[in-house]
Parts: sequence; structure tokens; C-alpha cells
Amino acid sequence: MKMKNILQINYWTIGGFDGKKPIEQALREAKNIGFEGLELCFGAGEFVPGISAERCREISAAARKMGMKIETVASGNYWNKSLTAPLKSARKEALAFSREYLRAAKWVGAGTVLIVPGAVAVPWDNAQPTVSYKTAWVYATDAIRTLIPFAEECGVKIGLENVWNWFLADPVALKTFVDQFESKWVGVYFDMGNCLINGFAEHWIEILGKRIIAVHLKNFSRDDCGGTLHGFGDDIMRGDLNWEAALKALKRIGYHGPMTAEMIPFSRLPNLVLPDMALARATGKKLLRMLKHEKQG
Repeated sequence: MKMKNILQINYWTIGGFDGKKPIEQALREAKNIGFEGLELCFGAGEFVPGISAERCREISAAARKMGMKIETVASGNYWNKSLTAPLKSARKEALAFSREYLRAAKWVGAGTVLIVPGAVAVPWDNAQPTVSYKTAWVYATDAIRTLIPFAEECGVKIGLENVWNWFLADPVALKTFVDQFESKWVGVYFDMGNCLINGFAEHWIEILGKRIIAVHLKNFSRDDCGGTLHGFGDDIMRGDLNWEAALKALKRIGYHGPMTAEMIPFSRLPNLVLPDMALARATGKKLLRMLKHEKQG
């Protein structure tokens, strides 16, 4: 197998959720581990709404100087800035955030932003409202349709992630949702670990096919016919992901986009602490060894 994909790591593992670590430092540390790129996270630290185009271009230039890529940008803010919130004012706020997000991604040179299209509910946060699936579909469709012209203007694709939002929770639903837009600016940001609670990554890849424009690499251990957040451990090779089958499925669909390690060890809850450079180094070592083996196989 010949994998041509850029291998990145998500900023959170290296820089933490609060974004206090300077992005240039995180880029250097990711490079020293052996990663080819860093997925920035929008919504904390300096990389937030209001960041200037000049600062974003400084970050992009620093990455280029190091020989590093910033192929994708992620955000955890959609859990409290939902595109399917019951209140129109909240949905409007989420759209405004999304426009800032797309603009910042353009400025740092990323080609794809990860967007959570909405949620029926947030399983770990009872304070968030429950929305009917039908209503979530309508609101999410309206939101993405609204964002498409701006995404095109920015030259940045919208990657809809499969997450634990009780919405678009199977590959056929996600495929159907994406296809309705008939737009090259909307695709799937496929998370290999998130789908394991009720399925298999290789099955999702087979169905989603060319719609996949970015991939998150992580693992998950099922428990008692399902699982909890604790199933996301601190060893990317340990869990129920069939790496060989998933990588072969990506090869069959001709996937050549970025592959990003997103290591958030919820198995450590309630004491989840990031950044964790030891975790970042261990993850890089294991992925590089595995992908080198796949290239030689």
C-alpha cells in the first residue's frame, strides 16, 4: 500500500484545550516528533474569532518555513454554538462563528474546516437542549446551505464530522445529508474512532467514498455492546479499530487527503489533562511505524 497522505496531529494533544501554547512552538514540536502537519483548533487561545489576517498569515509563513502543513482546522465550539439550536438567535450566532472560522482557515492556508452540523442532543451535557431529529435535519440543512457560498468565496471546504451527536449517526444518513447540497465545498470529515460505538470504519469508508475529504485517526474500545467516553484511550493502537481494513478501504476509494491523529484520552476522566507531549510522541512513533509498514506491504 502506498499512502501519500499528509500525517498531522491535532493541536489539542500538543497545546491543550486552552490554547495557551504558542502555535509556532506547537508546530516545531509536531515536526520534531515526525508529523508533517498540525491541525489548528479554532476557539481558544489566540486562534479565535477576531484574530487578524496578518497574524494568521504569520502562522502560515512560520509553518512553511519549517516545512510543515496546516491542512485542516478543527473546533470544539459547536457543542455550545450549535447550528441546530432551538433559538434562532443561537443559530445565528453559530453561523457568525462559522464564517469567522472559515475566514481564519483561509488565512492560515487550510483547505478544510471540521464542522459539526448540529445535534439532536449532547450525550455528556444535559444542559444542552434536545432537538428532534427532523428539526435538526431542517436547521442543519439550512445552515450548511447558507455557509456554502462563503466557503466557496474562502476556497475552504466544509468537512462534516461524524460525532456523538445522535444525528447523522450512520454512513447512509451522512451520505444522504451531504449529497443533497450537490456541492464540492461540502464533504465528510471522517473520524475512524467515533463510528466504532455502533459500526466499523471500513464500512463507513466504503459507503462515503469520495465524499471523505479529511480523516481523524483515533481508536475506541467497545464495552458491553456499546461504550462510553472512557473507550477513547491513550494508546492509538489499542481498541476495536481494524487498522488494516480501514487503511485498505481508504486506498480503494483513492483517498489522498490529510490524516490527523486526534488523541483525547477520555479514559483518564475525570482527570483529563492536555497538553501531553509524551502521548503526542508515543502516538507519532506508533503511527509512523504502522504507516511505514503499510507502505512497504
